[in-house]
Amino acid sequence: MKELDLATLVAVFQEMLGWTFWPLVALAALVTLAFLRVLLRDRSLIPQRLVWAEALGVMGGVVAVLVMFTVTSSGFADLGGPIDWLLVLAIFGFGTVGTALGLYAALGLFRRSVA
Repeated sequence: MKELDLATLVAVFQEMLGWTFWPLVALAALVTLAFLRVLLRDRSLIPQRLVWAEALGVMGGVVAVLVMFTVTSSGFADLGGPIDWLLVLAIFGFGTVGTALGLYAALGLFRRSVA
């Protein structure tokens, strides 16, 4: 594997996440749209809401990695090469950012009193 392209990444993520890959892609699109709606409505980031979302986002990253290991029936001992570790870190990162964006959007849409 000399080149890293989008098709290769999609295939590897599908292998690692199994049937949950495409629903997670759809969820990521919905979370992004909700975050943009809240951001455009409020015209700025609300610091208190952002801090809560970031703090709880780390737990989302951990849950994303645990879900990946559950869905694939593997564990840390099964990680072989550097690409495996990079993909686990990427899943953790996407889980963290996705959870933070989702929580920020949820707090913005459903709890307007949080400022």
